[in-house]
Order: sequence, then C-alpha cells, then structure tokens
Amino acid sequence: QGKLLESGGGSVQTGGSLRLSCTASGFYDRRKCMGWFKEREGVAAFDGENLYYDDSVKGRFTVSEDTAQNTMYLQMDDLQPEDTARYYCVFNYDYCPGLRQTSWRYWGQGTQVTVSS
Repeated sequence: QGKLLESGGGSVQTGGSLRLSCTASGFYDRRKCMGWFKEREGVAAFDGENLYYDDSVKGRFTVSEDTAQNTMYLQMDDLQPEDTARYYCVFNYDYCPGLRQTSWRYWGQGTQVTVSS
C-alpha cells in the first residue's frame, strides 16, 4: 500500500519562503503523476514530462523531484496570506489528473502552511 509523507510546512511572514517535501513509499515502479493540493484546490502536478500550475502560484511556486529519493518538492516563494492552508501531496498511477481533485487516488496527511501579514 503506497504512502505519502509530507513535511516542510510552517509559519512565515508575507514574502517569505517554504519548501514542502513529499516522499512516496510502497508504490510500484511504473508511470506515475504526483502533485500538490491546497486543501481541495489543485496547486501543481508533474508526470515526469508535463508540469501543471494553478494561475495563482505561477511564478512563485516551483515543483521539482529527486527520483533517487522518491521525493517531490514544492518550493514556495513570495508567500501571501491567501496561501495559508493545509497542503496535501497526491499520487496517481499512469493517468495524470492535473489540477482536478476528483481523479487523484492517493493523498498524504498534509502539512500546514501559515502566512501572516
């Protein structure tokens, strides 16, 4: 059974930065897609070739991955109070749902991001 473990959340002031990490374990080694959700709103997704970003984070958030560590990162820069939320890592085999909530099979427990003004 696959598991997703997020870390890196915290509290910052407006304009600050955080880097979220998501480590996947127990999944089969086959085509996959991983992403990040802000509560139930899609933030970003990456299937190894295509990157998807919500318009609200373009130019501020960046997805990257370390395939050797089975870890995906979300670098969050220029954070704003409206970015405050619980952020979830998501995973799907084969099909990449992009920013659509309903099609992701696996969800992590989430990590809290709080941005104060």
